[in-house]
Amino acid sequence: MTTASKLERQALLIDADDTLWENNIYFERAIAGFISFLNHQEYSPLEVRQVLNQVERENLERHGYGLHSFAHALVGTFERLSRESLTPALHRSIDGFAHTIAEQPIEIIAGVTETLDYLQPRHRLFLLTKGNVTEQTGKVERSGLRKFFQAVEVVPEKDAKTYRAMVEKHNLAPETSWMVGNSPKSDINPALKAGLHAVFVPHADTWVLEHEEIAAATPPQRLLLTQRFSDLALHF
Repeated sequence: MTTASKLERQALLIDADDTLWENNIYFERAIAGFISFLNHQEYSPLEVRQVLNQVERENLERHGYGLHSFAHALVGTFERLSRESLTPALHRSIDGFAHTIAEQPIEIIAGVTETLDYLQPRHRLFLLTKGNVTEQTGKVERSGLRKFFQAVEVVPEKDAKTYRAMVEKHNLAPETSWMVGNSPKSDINPALKAGLHAVFVPHADTWVLEHEEIAAATPPQRLLLTQRFSDLALHF
């Protein structure tokens, strides 16, 4: 990005989970605990995880994203793999793995607060996250980052339709609007499909269901690949 364009006011739509704060690492710890609890004698931990991934995919349409859906997926995986009946006591134990995630404090990713403080007076910032409205708005408030954003939007899914709706609702110009996030499936590819630019900020523990090959940007669209969130200050 040239110096001239760097000074131009942009609209930055910014993802939350695993872009602004840690999220999936807590799910991974809960999954590891669940697999150990299940202690399956025929399926390896990797095979159990593959079944869980499939159950999560199947659950998304019915339960959406968030802890409620995750708890359902754990229970569904247990029912699919275990020879034991699902007793109320076992159900409570399995639900406990999801509840431990809710109890985690918000861990802001290094450099995020300082970078938002730098960007906020220069550009229009919008927080765009998907999932359960109560869970996600609660995270935003506990994070202390709400003050940096003109608006916070919690949506059930992030697809091209969602991005077009954001453009219309907030009167954005696609040629000066960017989606910033760690998920190729939800942040990068649908934003490009909707005609926005995108900034990919990788995270080592991005949820496996968010993995997808990153699409190419069709000029005049631009796609920036960064190493960390703080790199945004170099471009904007």
